[in-house]
Amino acid sequence: MKIERTKNEVIIRIPASVSLDDMQDIADWMEYKELTKKSTANQEDVDNLVNTIKKGTWNKTKEKLGL
Repeated sequence: MKIERTKNEVIIRIPASVSLDDMQDIADWMEYKELTKKSTANQEDVDNLVNTIKKGTWNKTKEKLGL
């Protein structure tokens, strides 16, 4: 693997033998890091958001089932 930095970009050369799934995992991780680098959320914030989403999903499911 070789990494180069130019004025406008970073170039990563990966051997063709690396699986596409592994390359996608790396790309997804890099995208996640880029999207969250300015985040001030902590684990409690994330947990609260997940719980809110779960409650909303369950309430919609209950309505569909007539519960």
